[in-house]
Amino acid sequence: MTAPAPQVSIWLVALAGFASGSGMRIMDPLLPLVAGDFGVTVSGTAVLIAAFMLTYGGGQVAVGPLGDRLGKLRVAAVALMLFGSFTVLAEFATSLTQLTILRGLGGLVAGAVIPLLLAHIGDTVPYHERQAVIGQFLIGNVMAQMLTGPVSGILGQHFGWQTSFLVFGCFTASIGLLLAARLGPQMWRGKPDGPRGQSGLMAYARLLRNPNARRLLLAAYLDGALLFGGAFPFIASFLIEDFFLSAGEAGLIVAGFGLGALAYTQIARRMVRRFGERGLLLGGGLGLAAGLALTAAAPGWGVVLALQLLLGFCFYSFHGVLQARATEAMPEARGTAVSAFAMALFMGQTSGSLIFAGVIAAAGYAGAFAIAAAGMAVFAVWVRRVP
Repeated sequence: MTAPAPQVSIWLVALAGFASGSGMRIMDPLLPLVAGDFGVTVSGTAVLIAAFMLTYGGGQVAVGPLGDRLGKLRVAAVALMLFGSFTVLAEFATSLTQLTILRGLGGLVAGAVIPLLLAHIGDTVPYHERQAVIGQFLIGNVMAQMLTGPVSGILGQHFGWQTSFLVFGCFTASIGLLLAARLGPQMWRGKPDGPRGQSGLMAYARLLRNPNARRLLLAAYLDGALLFGGAFPFIASFLIEDFFLSAGEAGLIVAGFGLGALAYTQIARRMVRRFGERGLLLGGGLGLAAGLALTAAAPGWGVVLALQLLLGFCFYSFHGVLQARATEAMPEARGTAVSAFAMALFMGQTSGSLIFAGVIAAAGYAGAFAIAAAGMAVFAVWVRRVP
């Protein structure tokens, strides 16, 4: 017998997503400061990003089953408190090794937050409304992408990189405590919000036996390979190397992606009702293909800025449908299904970054973006047929 999932405001869930996302992006502007303090090169601090991402992705194997067995919001709340604690402790790191270990531990627990929050939405929101509610939830993620870099950079520049860890760590832990308080007694002694006996390795086996689920996981992998790890991470470098912008100027232009994404979250409900999921997959995918193709041929940074708005809007219309479908891939073990989706996305991101780095070395940024555009066009036509 399944216990009813606890009702928690979507805005608190979005705030938890913001806290998790901000903890992920905190390092972006701090690498030169950390490198200077520890006497290493900036490239030498890349281990901090690798440690976080490896544990974040690898931990997905356990995240879903834990959420299904113990309660999705319960595990997410504990994960936020631990993530905040590890981030605060990073303030006291006296070596790059210590900081790397703490970032690795942070990535391990941070990986539980967003997949389990998405699974909770799947438990509590009817499917015909789910895409719109996921759009509201994504506001937290989008705002984290837009605000964390500038705020962390300002704090680090004026007060030291340790201050950024202290501020964001305390904020993240506070949101975890707030979520735990909202759950009340259920946080510590209530029944889990998912059916017992439906999680673990057997749940993964059941998921992989479903051909529709396998196609969805392949779609997540391609999404990660072409976009998360393929084209998107290299746009700032493209602006710096091909248009001779500073890192700060390139960062402001890339932030236009977040503005486009935020625009989509405001009208997601109407978009779903007007075009349906298949329409959003096709239109969003082809819009991404067009945006990447035009980026490859952009004559100036102003064009890239306008295209960032388009790419942000189209990406969230496309990716949001895949996320909604992940929440319904295996309702009896929803946390496991969404974690498997996140794991496939991460695997695609990892392999895509390696492949596209080689393509850029051989064919330049324009060639890489053109390949990503062609891949997205084919992907958009195929994925709309995936149930």
